[in-house]
Amino acid sequence: MGIREDYRRFKKIGKKQRQDLGEFIKKGDLAERFDSIKIPIKIVDLPEFEYSRIDMGGIGQGKGEGQPKPGQPVGKPQKGDGDGDEPGDESGEHGYYDMDPEEFAKELEKELELPEMEPKGKKVKEENLGAYKERARNGPRANLDMDHLFKKGVQRAIAGFYDEEYIEEALKVKDQDLDSVFHHILSEKNYNLPFSKLKMIAENVEDEEKYESFEELDEDYVGLSRFDIVQEAVTNIEVSPEDERYKHPEIKKEYEKNAVVVNIRDCSGSMGEKKRDLIKRVFVPLDWYLQGKYEKAEFVYIAHDHSAEEVQRNEFFTMKSSGGTRVSSAYEVAKEILEEKYPWSEWNRYVFAGGDGENYSDDTVNKMVPLMEDIDANYHAYVQVKPNGTGYADLASDLEEHYSKKNLAVSNVESAEDVMFAIYNILSKEGGE
Repeated sequence: MGIREDYRRFKKIGKKQRQDLGEFIKKGDLAERFDSIKIPIKIVDLPEFEYSRIDMGGIGQGKGEGQPKPGQPVGKPQKGDGDGDEPGDESGEHGYYDMDPEEFAKELEKELELPEMEPKGKKVKEENLGAYKERARNGPRANLDMDHLFKKGVQRAIAGFYDEEYIEEALKVKDQDLDSVFHHILSEKNYNLPFSKLKMIAENVEDEEKYESFEELDEDYVGLSRFDIVQEAVTNIEVSPEDERYKHPEIKKEYEKNAVVVNIRDCSGSMGEKKRDLIKRVFVPLDWYLQGKYEKAEFVYIAHDHSAEEVQRNEFFTMKSSGGTRVSSAYEVAKEILEEKYPWSEWNRYVFAGGDGENYSDDTVNKMVPLMEDIDANYHAYVQVKPNGTGYADLASDLEEHYSKKNLAVSNVESAEDVMFAIYNILSKEGGE
């Protein structure tokens, strides 16, 4: 078995034995890295061989005096010099299953039974040539569409063909002048005949009355069948430059799937450690998921109390809480950043906010909601954390009541058990639910 087969087998075993994905998100140690997600494996260390270049003799044969001879009892175990650890004092070193964001996204979709998310591309990344289905008036001579040219020639020939003998007979209908004959052959026979040509034919027809009406003419005169007309037309095809069309390949545009995720966190004085941890358990998996779904994903982190500022990712999840609360300040910063760096025409946008439901006075209705509605985004989300149901403020309900668009996901999280549902509630928005 080669090293590649060994690696694939190890990955397969690790995937089966790793900690449950949902339990890991709710209770595990969420790393701050993007490129690799480490999930504990629930197995003991695999046995290993250690090799030494030092010649130590045969198996079980050490050096020095007092060494037992083969077959001699070695006696009872002796207590060592050191204090040592009691059994079970410390946990051993555990293995980890490494998962990249793309695999994480697929596994999370399975775990939550999410609808398949199809990221929308906004900027053309590549244009590929497809089948030659397009037609244009200009192009290389080798791409001339002969089928189209032939069909147009036949259509023109049929349209320009007429049964001259029938016209001569029509001129013999009683009490009919040239105008009435011309009208009849145009409306009833669909002959594409110039009036001047009718006059020329009439000059060579003897002035006699043979039929009482056009109806009698049509009953007595058989003339050429439709098949005869088509056959005659095919033998007299005249192609025209107007009919020339050139084949061109269909252009298939592949779009670069760009996404920017704006994470907003309340860091006011009421946001204690438990609340911050619940925000992290929702937001970190969302970051991983969207990183895995998009070719190019960028993340913006905004922390706010009464005022807001853009911060680094590690600050966002670790900074302490202080100050009052004015959530609209974060959306003011978010709007400025998005308009400057991430135009809606080229970027998929996600704006996720988290807090404990508190906000300053009338800020929600008067400022926060109008700003949210003014920021174009795939969808907005608000995660309201209230450990054990504490607190009376309910920003989530205010948003559901006053936000007028349909691209809003609101989730309430009271404990780690609500985390997976909150993530589902947000991500299922992309699937149209």
